[in-house]
Amino acid sequence: MTGPERPRYLAVGRLRKPHGLKGEFAIFPLTAEPEMVFAPGRRLVRMGLDGAVLGEPIEVERSRGYHREWLVKFRGLEARDDTDNWRGQFLGAPAEELTPPAEGEVYLHELEGFAVRGEDGTAYGLVSGLIELPAGVALEVQGPKREFLLPFIKQFVREVRRDDRVLVVVLPEGLLD
Repeated sequence: MTGPERPRYLAVGRLRKPHGLKGEFAIFPLTAEPEMVFAPGRRLVRMGLDGAVLGEPIEVERSRGYHREWLVKFRGLEARDDTDNWRGQFLGAPAEELTPPAEGEVYLHELEGFAVRGEDGTAYGLVSGLIELPAGVALEVQGPKREFLLPFIKQFVREVRRDDRVLVVVLPEGLLD
């Protein structure tokens, strides 16, 4: 018998540092919708670099945009000392509470296992991993003869079929030679 499935959390912000003396924390948002994600009443979790949940969920009491960051006050945490050791951790929100990707979009963590096909239907392989490079994300694709890297940009990835788990691509000249 299996227990209830644990919620899957997606990183929505990086905890930077306490701000001021009233319990606010400066957060760098990792979401296009920080006003929704950091809305009062929202329950979030702290996460480590490995994605592990740290401690109990925390509730947003109030929040506001501040330059490129958001200042968030968590319920029950009043003093700077309550949050000082949170620097560098991440905030996570339950995936089912977030706006799903729009048509033609995908969460990066979902790409492993996607089929990689040409516009004519030619099967090139399966996505086996992601590599974050300074220029952006590259897909590691396991092809029929060898693995190859494909930049995850519109020039090469022409269509994302999230429901079918397929990427329609145009490969750079000579990539498979």
